[in-house]
Amino acid sequence: MNVLLYFSVVIIWGTTWIAIKLQHGQFSPVIGVFWRFLIAAMIIFIGLLLTKKLKALNLWDHLFCALQGLCIFGFNFICFYSAVAYINSGLESVIFSMAILFNAFNNKLFFQQKISFYFIPASILGLAGIVALFWHDLFTAHLNSKILLGIGLCMLGTYGFSLGNMISIRHQKRGLDVLSTNAYGMLYGSVTMLLIGLITQQDFFPTITLQGLFALGYLSIFGTIIGFTLYFILIGRIGAGKAAYSTLLFPLVALSISTIWENYHWYTLSCIGVFLILFGNYILFAQPKWLSKLISHQGESRKV
Repeated sequence: MNVLLYFSVVIIWGTTWIAIKLQHGQFSPVIGVFWRFLIAAMIIFIGLLLTKKLKALNLWDHLFCALQGLCIFGFNFICFYSAVAYINSGLESVIFSMAILFNAFNNKLFFQQKISFYFIPASILGLAGIVALFWHDLFTAHLNSKILLGIGLCMLGTYGFSLGNMISIRHQKRGLDVLSTNAYGMLYGSVTMLLIGLITQQDFFPTITLQGLFALGYLSIFGTIIGFTLYFILIGRIGAGKAAYSTLLFPLVALSISTIWENYHWYTLSCIGVFLILFGNYILFAQPKWLSKLISHQGESRKV
Protein backbone atom coordinates (compact mmCIF):
# COMPACT_ATOMS: atom_id res chain seq x y z
CA MET A 1 0.00 0.00 0.00
CA ASN A 2 2.80 2.42 0.92
CA VAL A 3 4.60 1.73 -2.36
CA LEU A 4 1.40 2.44 -4.32
CA LEU A 5 0.86 5.71 -2.42
CA TYR A 6 4.50 6.69 -2.94
CA PHE A 7 4.57 6.22 -6.70
CA SER A 8 1.09 7.72 -7.15
CA VAL A 9 2.39 10.91 -5.53
CA VAL A 10 5.51 10.82 -7.72
CA ILE A 11 3.52 10.48 -10.95
CA ILE A 12 0.85 13.04 -10.07
CA TRP A 13 3.16 15.73 -8.71
CA GLY A 14 5.81 14.98 -11.30
CA THR A 15 3.32 16.06 -13.98
CA THR A 16 2.14 19.25 -12.24
CA TRP A 17 5.28 21.17 -13.24
CA ILE A 18 4.32 21.08 -16.91
CA ALA A 19 0.78 22.16 -15.96
CA ILE A 20 2.17 25.16 -14.05
CA LYS A 21 4.22 26.04 -17.12
CA LEU A 22 1.16 25.77 -19.39
CA GLN A 23 -0.77 28.07 -17.06
CA HIS A 24 2.00 30.67 -16.84
CA GLY A 25 1.09 34.00 -18.39
CA GLN A 26 -2.67 33.43 -18.27
CA PHE A 27 -3.06 34.07 -14.53
CA SER A 28 -1.00 36.15 -12.15
CA PRO A 29 0.57 33.93 -9.44
CA VAL A 30 -1.91 35.15 -6.81
CA ILE A 31 -4.98 34.54 -9.00
CA GLY A 32 -3.67 31.19 -10.23
CA VAL A 33 -3.15 29.98 -6.65
CA PHE A 34 -6.54 31.42 -5.60
CA TRP A 35 -8.55 29.54 -8.23
CA ARG A 36 -6.54 26.32 -7.88
CA PHE A 37 -7.19 25.93 -4.16
CA LEU A 38 -10.68 27.43 -4.11
CA ILE A 39 -11.86 24.87 -6.69
CA ALA A 40 -10.12 22.05 -4.81
CA ALA A 41 -11.52 23.15 -1.44
CA MET A 42 -15.08 23.42 -2.76
CA ILE A 43 -14.95 19.95 -4.36
CA ILE A 44 -13.66 18.38 -1.13
CA PHE A 45 -16.20 20.21 1.04
CA ILE A 46 -19.10 19.16 -1.22
CA GLY A 47 -17.90 15.55 -1.17
CA LEU A 48 -17.49 15.50 2.61
CA LEU A 49 -20.88 17.15 3.21
CA LEU A 50 -22.71 14.77 0.86
CA THR A 51 -21.12 11.75 2.55
CA LYS A 52 -21.46 13.34 6.02
CA LYS A 53 -17.75 12.83 6.66
CA LEU A 54 -16.74 16.45 7.33
CA LYS A 55 -15.17 16.44 10.79
CA ALA A 56 -15.60 19.27 13.28
CA LEU A 57 -12.43 21.02 14.46
CA ASN A 58 -11.78 23.11 17.56
CA LEU A 59 -10.45 26.67 17.44
CA TRP A 60 -6.78 25.66 17.75
CA ASP A 61 -7.16 23.10 14.97
CA HIS A 62 -8.68 25.79 12.73
CA LEU A 63 -5.78 28.12 13.52
CA PHE A 64 -3.29 25.43 12.56
CA CYS A 65 -5.28 24.72 9.37
CA ALA A 66 -5.07 28.42 8.55
CA LEU A 67 -1.32 28.35 9.18
CA GLN A 68 -1.02 25.26 7.00
CA GLY A 69 -3.02 27.03 4.31
CA LEU A 70 -0.56 29.92 4.31
CA CYS A 71 2.48 27.62 4.24
CA ILE A 72 1.47 24.96 1.74
CA PHE A 73 -1.70 26.15 -0.03
CA GLY A 74 -0.76 29.77 -0.50
CA PHE A 75 2.51 31.64 -0.25
CA ASN A 76 4.71 28.70 -1.21
CA PHE A 77 2.88 28.35 -4.53
CA ILE A 78 3.07 32.09 -5.13
CA CYS A 79 6.83 31.56 -4.91
CA PHE A 80 6.78 28.66 -7.41
CA TYR A 81 4.38 30.37 -9.82
CA SER A 82 6.51 33.53 -9.72
CA ALA A 83 9.82 31.69 -10.11
CA VAL A 84 8.78 30.09 -13.42
CA ALA A 85 9.22 33.54 -14.99
CA TYR A 86 12.94 33.47 -14.11
CA ILE A 87 14.03 29.82 -14.28
CA ASN A 88 12.81 26.73 -16.14
CA SER A 89 10.44 24.22 -14.58
CA GLY A 90 13.13 21.53 -14.51
CA LEU A 91 15.36 23.64 -12.31
CA GLU A 92 12.34 24.42 -10.12
CA SER A 93 11.80 20.71 -9.53
CA VAL A 94 15.49 20.32 -8.68
CA ILE A 95 15.28 22.97 -5.97
CA PHE A 96 11.99 21.51 -4.69
CA SER A 97 13.92 18.31 -4.03
CA MET A 98 15.51 20.14 -1.09
CA ALA A 99 12.26 19.37 0.77
CA ILE A 100 13.87 16.12 1.90
CA LEU A 101 16.55 18.03 3.82
CA PHE A 102 14.16 20.70 5.11
CA ASN A 103 11.85 17.97 6.44
CA ALA A 104 14.70 16.25 8.26
CA PHE A 105 15.74 19.58 9.82
CA ASN A 106 12.17 20.54 10.79
CA ASN A 107 11.39 17.07 12.16
CA LYS A 108 14.36 17.42 14.48
CA LEU A 109 13.44 21.04 15.32
CA PHE A 110 9.74 20.56 16.06
CA PHE A 111 9.40 16.88 17.05
CA GLN A 112 12.93 15.91 18.19
CA GLN A 113 12.75 13.02 15.72
CA LYS A 114 16.04 11.21 15.26
CA ILE A 115 17.38 11.20 11.71
CA SER A 116 17.61 7.68 10.29
CA PHE A 117 21.07 6.21 9.69
CA TYR A 118 20.11 5.42 6.08
CA PHE A 119 18.48 8.79 5.51
CA ILE A 120 21.75 10.74 5.16
CA PRO A 121 23.46 8.56 2.49
CA ALA A 122 20.15 8.23 0.62
CA SER A 123 19.70 12.00 0.64
CA ILE A 124 23.27 12.61 -0.52
CA LEU A 125 22.88 10.14 -3.38
CA GLY A 126 19.49 11.54 -4.33
CA LEU A 127 20.58 15.16 -4.37
CA ALA A 128 23.80 14.27 -6.20
CA GLY A 129 21.67 12.45 -8.75
CA ILE A 130 19.42 15.48 -9.21
CA VAL A 131 22.44 17.73 -9.75
CA ALA A 132 23.92 15.28 -12.28
CA LEU A 133 20.56 14.93 -14.00
CA PHE A 134 20.28 18.68 -14.53
CA TRP A 135 23.98 19.51 -14.72
CA HIS A 136 23.77 20.66 -18.32
CA ASP A 137 20.97 23.10 -17.49
CA LEU A 138 22.76 24.32 -14.37
CA PHE A 139 26.07 24.71 -16.18
CA THR A 140 24.63 26.60 -19.14
CA ALA A 141 22.53 28.92 -16.96
CA HIS A 142 24.44 32.16 -16.48
CA LEU A 143 23.87 33.29 -12.91
CA ASN A 144 22.30 36.74 -12.95
CA SER A 145 19.99 38.60 -10.61
CA LYS A 146 16.83 37.15 -12.20
CA ILE A 147 18.03 33.55 -11.97
CA LEU A 148 19.15 34.11 -8.38
CA LEU A 149 15.71 35.57 -7.62
CA GLY A 150 14.07 32.49 -9.13
CA ILE A 151 16.27 30.17 -7.08
CA GLY A 152 15.56 32.16 -3.92
CA LEU A 153 11.80 32.04 -4.52
CA CYS A 154 11.93 28.28 -5.05
CA MET A 155 13.96 27.75 -1.88
CA LEU A 156 11.48 29.87 0.09
CA GLY A 157 8.53 28.00 -1.40
CA THR A 158 10.13 24.64 -0.62
CA TYR A 159 10.71 25.59 3.01
CA GLY A 160 7.06 26.70 3.23
CA PHE A 161 6.07 23.28 1.86
CA SER A 162 8.16 21.62 4.57
CA LEU A 163 6.55 23.71 7.32
CA GLY A 164 3.16 22.60 5.99
CA ASN A 165 4.36 18.99 6.29
CA MET A 166 5.11 19.56 9.97
CA ILE A 167 1.59 20.89 10.54
CA SER A 168 0.20 17.81 8.78
CA ILE A 169 2.17 15.64 11.21
CA ARG A 170 0.64 17.63 14.07
CA HIS A 171 -2.85 17.03 12.63
CA GLN A 172 -2.31 13.29 12.28
CA LYS A 173 -0.79 12.96 15.75
CA ARG A 174 -4.08 14.41 17.02
CA GLY A 175 -6.02 11.93 14.90
CA LEU A 176 -7.60 14.60 12.69
CA ASP A 177 -9.14 13.62 9.35
CA VAL A 178 -6.78 14.34 6.44
CA LEU A 179 -9.50 15.38 3.97
CA SER A 180 -11.18 17.70 6.47
CA THR A 181 -7.96 19.46 7.46
CA ASN A 182 -6.93 19.69 3.80
CA ALA A 183 -10.28 21.26 2.87
CA TYR A 184 -10.05 23.88 5.60
CA GLY A 185 -6.38 24.56 4.85
CA MET A 186 -7.10 25.06 1.14
CA LEU A 187 -10.06 27.30 1.95
CA TYR A 188 -7.99 29.49 4.27
CA GLY A 189 -5.19 29.63 1.70
CA SER A 190 -7.55 30.67 -1.10
CA VAL A 191 -9.25 33.29 1.11
CA THR A 192 -5.82 34.78 1.82
CA MET A 193 -5.12 34.92 -1.92
CA LEU A 194 -8.55 36.54 -2.42
CA LEU A 195 -7.71 39.30 0.05
CA ILE A 196 -4.30 39.90 -1.56
CA GLY A 197 -5.91 39.99 -5.01
CA LEU A 198 -8.55 42.50 -3.89
CA ILE A 199 -6.01 44.73 -2.14
CA THR A 200 -3.71 44.74 -5.19
CA GLN A 201 -6.70 45.12 -7.58
CA GLN A 202 -5.94 42.05 -9.69
CA ASP A 203 -8.20 40.60 -12.39
CA PHE A 204 -9.91 37.47 -11.06
CA PHE A 205 -11.47 36.62 -14.45
CA PRO A 206 -8.73 37.05 -17.07
CA THR A 207 -9.05 35.79 -20.63
CA ILE A 208 -7.88 32.18 -20.58
CA THR A 209 -7.32 29.58 -23.29
CA LEU A 210 -8.61 26.00 -23.31
CA GLN A 211 -5.05 24.92 -22.49
CA GLY A 212 -5.05 27.16 -19.43
CA LEU A 213 -8.41 25.78 -18.27
CA PHE A 214 -7.14 22.22 -18.65
CA ALA A 215 -4.02 23.07 -16.65
CA LEU A 216 -6.11 24.69 -13.90
CA GLY A 217 -8.44 21.68 -13.73
CA TYR A 218 -5.53 19.24 -13.59
CA LEU A 219 -3.75 21.24 -10.88
CA SER A 220 -6.95 21.56 -8.81
CA ILE A 221 -8.17 17.96 -9.00
CA PHE A 222 -5.09 15.79 -9.50
CA GLY A 223 -2.28 18.02 -8.28
CA THR A 224 -4.18 19.29 -5.25
CA ILE A 225 -7.09 17.10 -4.09
CA ILE A 226 -5.63 13.71 -4.96
CA GLY A 227 -1.93 14.58 -4.72
CA PHE A 228 -1.97 16.31 -1.33
CA THR A 229 -4.36 13.78 0.22
CA LEU A 230 -2.17 10.84 -0.81
CA TYR A 231 0.98 12.69 0.27
CA PHE A 232 -0.31 13.54 3.74
CA ILE A 233 -1.53 9.95 4.22
CA LEU A 234 1.96 8.83 3.21
CA ILE A 235 3.49 11.17 5.81
CA GLY A 236 1.32 9.56 8.48
CA ARG A 237 2.40 6.07 7.37
CA ILE A 238 6.15 6.39 6.73
CA GLY A 239 7.12 9.80 8.15
CA ALA A 240 7.84 13.18 6.59
CA GLY A 241 11.46 12.36 5.75
CA LYS A 242 10.75 9.26 3.69
CA ALA A 243 7.65 10.81 2.12
CA ALA A 244 9.68 13.84 1.03
CA TYR A 245 12.15 11.55 -0.72
CA SER A 246 9.48 11.22 -3.41
CA THR A 247 10.36 14.80 -4.41
CA LEU A 248 13.65 13.47 -5.77
CA LEU A 249 11.72 11.45 -8.35
CA PHE A 250 9.51 14.31 -9.58
CA PRO A 251 12.17 15.54 -12.04
CA LEU A 252 12.37 12.06 -13.61
CA VAL A 253 8.67 12.22 -14.47
CA ALA A 254 9.04 15.80 -15.68
CA LEU A 255 11.99 14.76 -17.84
CA SER A 256 10.04 11.88 -19.37
CA ILE A 257 7.34 14.33 -20.41
CA SER A 258 9.96 16.79 -21.61
CA THR A 259 11.69 14.09 -23.69
CA ILE A 260 8.46 13.38 -25.57
CA TRP A 261 6.94 16.85 -25.84
CA GLU A 262 9.87 19.25 -25.53
CA ASN A 263 12.69 17.29 -27.19
CA TYR A 264 14.80 17.02 -24.03
CA HIS A 265 18.33 15.73 -24.74
CA TRP A 266 19.86 13.06 -22.50
CA TYR A 267 23.54 13.31 -21.60
CA THR A 268 25.93 10.90 -19.88
CA LEU A 269 25.55 12.75 -16.60
CA SER A 270 21.78 12.55 -16.98
CA CYS A 271 21.96 8.75 -17.03
CA ILE A 272 24.32 8.75 -14.04
CA GLY A 273 21.85 10.97 -12.22
CA VAL A 274 18.99 8.51 -12.81
CA PHE A 275 21.12 5.68 -11.40
CA LEU A 276 22.06 7.68 -8.28
CA ILE A 277 18.44 8.59 -7.57
CA LEU A 278 17.22 5.00 -7.93
CA PHE A 279 20.12 3.71 -5.82
CA GLY A 280 19.28 6.26 -3.14
CA ASN A 281 15.69 5.02 -3.15
CA TYR A 282 16.95 1.47 -2.71
CA ILE A 283 19.06 2.44 0.30
CA LEU A 284 16.23 4.37 1.97
CA PHE A 285 13.60 1.64 1.66
CA ALA A 286 15.62 -1.61 1.59
CA GLN A 287 18.03 -0.38 4.32
CA PRO A 288 20.79 -2.82 3.29
CA LYS A 289 22.85 -4.18 6.16
CA TRP A 290 26.00 -4.13 4.04
CA LEU A 291 25.97 -0.32 4.08
CA SER A 292 25.88 -0.06 7.87
CA LYS A 293 28.61 -2.70 8.11
CA LEU A 294 30.72 -0.84 5.55
CA ILE A 295 30.44 2.48 7.39
CA SER A 296 31.06 0.80 10.76
CA HIS A 297 34.12 -0.95 9.35
CA GLN A 298 35.51 2.33 8.02
CA GLY A 299 34.92 3.95 11.40
CA GLU A 300 36.82 1.18 13.16
CA SER A 301 39.67 1.43 10.63
CA ARG A 302 40.07 5.14 11.35
CA LYS A 303 40.29 4.45 15.08
CA VAL A 304 43.07 1.96 14.43
